[in-house]
Amino acid sequence: MTKPTDVARRTFRALRIYNYRLFFISQVVSMSGTWMQAVAQSWLVLDITGSSVDLGVTVGLQFGPILVLGAWAGALADRVDKRRLLVATQTAAALLALILGALTLADVVTVWMIWVLAGLTGVAMALDMPSRQSFVYEMVGPDDLANAVGLNAVIINSSRIIGPAIGGLLIAGVGVAACFFFNAASFVAVIVALLAMRRAELFTARPVQRRPGQVRAGMRYVWRTPALRVPLVMMAVVSTLSYNFSVVLPLFARVVYGRGGGAYGALFAAMGVGALAGALLMASRARPSRRLLVASTFVFGFITVLLAAAPSYLSGLVLLVPLGAAGVLFVSTTNSLLQLNADDAMRGRVMALWAVVFLGSTPIGGPLTGLLARGFGVRTAVAVGGVAALATAAGAYWALRRRQLQSGSCEAPACLPDDLEPERVLEATGAAGARAT
Repeated sequence: MTKPTDVARRTFRALRIYNYRLFFISQVVSMSGTWMQAVAQSWLVLDITGSSVDLGVTVGLQFGPILVLGAWAGALADRVDKRRLLVATQTAAALLALILGALTLADVVTVWMIWVLAGLTGVAMALDMPSRQSFVYEMVGPDDLANAVGLNAVIINSSRIIGPAIGGLLIAGVGVAACFFFNAASFVAVIVALLAMRRAELFTARPVQRRPGQVRAGMRYVWRTPALRVPLVMMAVVSTLSYNFSVVLPLFARVVYGRGGGAYGALFAAMGVGALAGALLMASRARPSRRLLVASTFVFGFITVLLAAAPSYLSGLVLLVPLGAAGVLFVSTTNSLLQLNADDAMRGRVMALWAVVFLGSTPIGGPLTGLLARGFGVRTAVAVGGVAALATAAGAYWALRRRQLQSGSCEAPACLPDDLEPERVLEATGAAGARAT
């Protein structure tokens, strides 16, 4: 019988590493500020323009630089000291949040100003993302990588509870500018943690010498490696068509349910509660699995379809809990599989492509979701995303099963190379939702 203390020790084992512990604590603070700003920025655009398309454009501009610069940023991450690059990108992001807060407080902010700052923030994010993702490997090494990726999801999703909840209260109480100022201050925690790390304890990869064609070489490497290609294709489809909650949730709060900023923050927080449960489940696993990847995608799509038909604010709030759990299992499993299956010299470029398809697809998916919502209704836009995720799960299951049958490693008609059935993921996410409500 497994003791609760053994489960806790396994779930949080990467925190025994000094450098990762500093990173973890600082990221809880910083990501809370980031989610607070995300809530405030979307609400500010909707308040100024009242347009779902403008909201989609804002999200697209913020994530567009990842699509354009992401692959190049991955090659840069393989060539430079990742810790120093992260200090620079975090400093830039702090200054941009401070400027947005000042413009909002002075009551001179317009939508074009928000768009410019969103685009510049996206540039900083594009340079930051591949280095930050691959730097996790340098902090913990291969044995604790899956656990650290799961704990990173804990960071993101605990902050999804804290940030939007506080952000919603601030929006309702003192206005959106406070959210931007808090985010600017939160980056200081990350900068201090990065500077305080023990360099001798890092698993630093040997920098790759700059050569022509490194970006293309990374793309060719991923495409000819099925263990990398399948998760990346899945991420591209789901991120573009299904994972656009920064557009969907404010529209659900205002248009579908007729609620205000506090209710909007609660929807984000409910999703964060479920995502936190999913992150803890991911962190407790010894290794990521392709079966978990397919199962979590299926459950994510199924609950998204249910959300599209949710008749009331309360039912939508409840469904967002298991939806958050399934979503974070999908994203974290993809991240772990890519890092563990990538060569050291290619890890930065592989994680850059992960960032491109996860976040860089938003400039396409955000406006597309906004257009669908305006033309056919918010519920239809959400339903399209759910069906896309279900189709992705089915396609990935077929591709993985076919590959196993061809290799002779699979005899059962429905076998996959790992140990978690879709029904068990549905049970886990459903249980998480029940506990949260």
